[in-house]
Amino acid sequence: MGENEPTPVGKFVQSLRARIRSDNRNQHCLLKGEISQWKPYPSGHTYFTLRDDGGQISAVIWKGRCRIPSGIKDGQEVLVIGSVDLYPARGQVQIVVERIEPIQKIGSLEQQKQKLLLQLRQEGVLDRPRKSLPTFPKHLVIVTGKGSAALADMLQLSQSRWPGIRTTVIGVTVQGDRAVEEIVRGLAVARMLNRESVATSLSVPPCDAVIVGRGGGSPEDLWAFNLEPVARAIAAMPMPVVSAVGHESDVLVSDLVADVRASTPSHAVECCVPLVDDLLAYLLDCEDRMMQGSLRQLSDSRQQLEQLRLRLQLAPQKGVSLAVRHLERLGNDLHQRTSAVLQSHKQQLAVLASALQLSHPKRVLERGYLMGVDDDGKVISSVSELNEGQSVSLQFADGEAHANIENIKQNEE
Repeated sequence: MGENEPTPVGKFVQSLRARIRSDNRNQHCLLKGEISQWKPYPSGHTYFTLRDDGGQISAVIWKGRCRIPSGIKDGQEVLVIGSVDLYPARGQVQIVVERIEPIQKIGSLEQQKQKLLLQLRQEGVLDRPRKSLPTFPKHLVIVTGKGSAALADMLQLSQSRWPGIRTTVIGVTVQGDRAVEEIVRGLAVARMLNRESVATSLSVPPCDAVIVGRGGGSPEDLWAFNLEPVARAIAAMPMPVVSAVGHESDVLVSDLVADVRASTPSHAVECCVPLVDDLLAYLLDCEDRMMQGSLRQLSDSRQQLEQLRLRLQLAPQKGVSLAVRHLERLGNDLHQRTSAVLQSHKQQLAVLASALQLSHPKRVLERGYLMGVDDDGKVISSVSELNEGQSVSLQFADGEAHANIENIKQNEE
């Protein structure tokens, strides 16, 4: 459409919705107001209006999105955590509720959490620019409970998505009196790993992404991730941090200050670690599309030259000399442009191939590392997975060897 042509309403509304959703200030807002027009529907969704003397806004609780306390009714004052959205069919701004609690049922811990969120928002911590995750991660650090089911799931998933990816686990206590201190310590160790790798130019790459979190539990079990020392430690990290605490319905302070919020620990791995097969397929597709585009451009140019040649044959003799010189200039220009296009495509393909090659698991083996594999072909990532007398395969860059485990010694924390 031209610059002065009108925009279709649907396109405008969708564009407005995208802008609303992309603004971090519209995500996980803490609101206080009075319930009116409370309407649960058979579909499982609940619609209502949140209002006070200064204004009102529509709100919706999607089925299964959050727990609805019993006894919610019109006229009740509540606290709501939710994100701003736009319903395109009606052009209606609404709050998609992630949590709702009657004010009289908010305990002292929840009040502390809300006070901390307000303080962080006033300081600009919640509105700061967020760091992006790397496209090709070289070193992933996981700060979580050692030996937990969440850690086992994350390690298994990361190896299946990108076999041989460099992963460092920092085991910490994730609930109880020592949880806050140990989570903060774990994040400090991740920062130290990053600084030492950069300063000493070690063969181990600096960590470029951190996952911090744990599996599900009661609100009390997860409460360490709602406390100020953990929130400030996450916000101060020099590399991007993914918060992965509990389940999708759990929204913690750590989720709101981290660069990326994952609904579960497994989802955090999916955010950080790409599928190597997808990248290889993408690279091959890029190569094919660049080649096809070059061939189409060559074909179009040849057709233009042929048309010019035919026009030249039909032109009067008087203009033959001028047309020949013009044709020669066009031929030279075509040759130069075609060569430049092909060279540009080759360079783009070389950059993609180089990036993928540098991140490929085999490069780790070529630097002198080896990878242990059990009889089922599973990568051995921890000494706790070994048994005395077990037969294992040792994978090197130039081959493999078989060994039997005679003595197992596990490092003390």
